[in-house]
Amino acid sequence: MLAANTPAERAEALILLTTRLTELIAKETALFEAHKPLDAKPFQDEKSKLATIYRREIAAVKQDPDRLEAAPAALKQQLKSVTASFTDALHANGRAVDALRVLTEGIVRSVADEAARLRDQDAGYGPGSTRKPSAAPAIAVNQRA
Repeated sequence: MLAANTPAERAEALILLTTRLTELIAKETALFEAHKPLDAKPFQDEKSKLATIYRREIAAVKQDPDRLEAAPAALKQQLKSVTASFTDALHANGRAVDALRVLTEGIVRSVADEAARLRDQDAGYGPGSTRKPSAAPAIAVNQRA
C-alpha cells in the first residue's frame, strides 16, 4: 500500500506511482518495437513491484472509494489524466508484445521447418541419401520365382 495518511496524499502518491509505471512501460514498449526485448530486463523488477503496488491500491480504492473522495478536485483530475496515459501505454505495450510474439513464433516455426527438411533430406535412398552403411538394406521379393 502507499504510504499516505490523507486522500490528498494518497492521490499525490498514486499520481507519482502511475507516472513512473507509465514511463517504464513506455520504455519497455520502445525496446520491444526495436526488437530489443532483452534490454528491458534491468528495470523489470522495479516495474513488477510498482505494478503490484498499483494493483493493490486500485483494488483498495474500488473497495473503499472514500480513500480518494476527499482529495482536491485538481488532484483527482490529474489522477484521471495520468491513468488515461497509463491505459494508453498498456495498450501500446500489449500490441508490441503481440507483435514480438508473432515474430518469435515465426522464427521458431522456420527453424523447426528447416530442421525437419534437413532431417527428411538425410533419410531415404539414392544419391542424396546419407544413410549409414549399417542400416538394413531394402529387399525386393519376386513372388513369381
